[in-house]
Amino acid sequence: MLGEEGHYRVPFIDKTDGGEWGSCGDSGPTREQNCCCPGRRCEWGRGNADSCLSSSPSTPTQVAKQHTFPLESYKQEPERLENRIYASSSPPDTGQRFSPSSFQSAARPPSASPTHPSPSKSAALAAAPGPAEAGMLEKFELEEEEDSESGVYMRFMRSHKCYDIVPTSSKLVVFDTTLQVKKAFFALVANGVRAAPLWESKKQSFVGMLTITDFINILHRYYKSPMVQIYELEEHKIETWRELYLQETFKPLVNISPDASLFDAVHSLIKNKIHRLPVIDPISGNALYILTHKRILKFLQLFMSDMPKPAFMKQNLDALGIGTYHNIAFIHPDTPIIKALNVFVERRVSALPVVDESGKVVDIYSKFDVINLAAEKTYNNLDITVTQALQHRSQYFEGVVKCSKLEILETIVDRIVRAEVHRLVVVNEADSIVGIISLSDILQALILTPAGAKQKQTEAE
Repeated sequence: MLGEEGHYRVPFIDKTDGGEWGSCGDSGPTREQNCCCPGRRCEWGRGNADSCLSSSPSTPTQVAKQHTFPLESYKQEPERLENRIYASSSPPDTGQRFSPSSFQSAARPPSASPTHPSPSKSAALAAAPGPAEAGMLEKFELEEEEDSESGVYMRFMRSHKCYDIVPTSSKLVVFDTTLQVKKAFFALVANGVRAAPLWESKKQSFVGMLTITDFINILHRYYKSPMVQIYELEEHKIETWRELYLQETFKPLVNISPDASLFDAVHSLIKNKIHRLPVIDPISGNALYILTHKRILKFLQLFMSDMPKPAFMKQNLDALGIGTYHNIAFIHPDTPIIKALNVFVERRVSALPVVDESGKVVDIYSKFDVINLAAEKTYNNLDITVTQALQHRSQYFEGVVKCSKLEILETIVDRIVRAEVHRLVVVNEADSIVGIISLSDILQALILTPAGAKQKQTEAE
């Protein structure tokens, strides 16, 4: 599946081609247009990133018995009632639209066919309900209608599978655990991705994920001063780092089947407090895609205009109580990078608003910005300020995406999806920081909170 020591592989996943692994290249419409080296695997660190070793792609194991998710389903696009929507781009206008009525009818149980009551029941049916019974029945119907409206997004996510959100073709970077840590992070930068599944040859399975958080933890643990080289980053292999960092706290990789519902994906992301959920075929064992909060919310937002709008979408953040508004972690423009990394690790946050002397939010430093230290190979000097570290993006940075507690949830969802960011900074009239609202906060409010009672029961089971 992967190269020998010192190698990583960039599988090219094609849903119309059996989901097999191809060669490296940018994602696009066809395999031939994207493969820089068809039928080969990339070699990192020996010569250059374009040098390759000949190797035929692996073939999925043949399974005799019938499975609930057969590999034949990859051979062609599945038939769907609604028009195919890709989360990576706007849907083509074919005149077909998602039908709210059909969705609602699918979500609700069908009405019983009319039957003639037996004579023994005729008298009871003929008797009209009294005022008390009629009032209770009307109240029950109103509550049922209200619950049905608030749970529309929950039912939508239950009715769609993870496979529906996987692009027709995509690129996925996979690392062998014998790869050096430094080369792995350089490979993340070179391929423009934030995380990669880890493959362990001994177990012949995926064992974890390598993310920017690992890069931050390594720098936080081993950085001494600009004069001392970080030996652990230069020489350690991924498997060595995992043994030292995780020690005896190894946990199985959290993943999901392409046949699972998007509701299950959202629940798994938020319950396990993770930001990336690999979609792995249970039959072939191939990793197909990595689901994120951002991708899921964008997929949902594409269909929102075709569904009934719940009442809570017109309520503001203050009324809904969505977001974090106490003990907000932030930094200043002159804060050294190493101190910012310490805050990331200690507070377990993914972004830090940058606040000036007057208390105004002027920038934001996220975990993704830290990987630029690897891109510019400046990770040996973490005493530079946040302002200096963010100079690389000053030309195209459009500013911090903000919002107010008085803005309604519908506006918040639209803004965070259009801006393609992972959180909004909540500010007051003076532009001072009030709180943070993240993608997980929004997905919790849209999908999991309406399913609260059922979800608690599921967790108890």
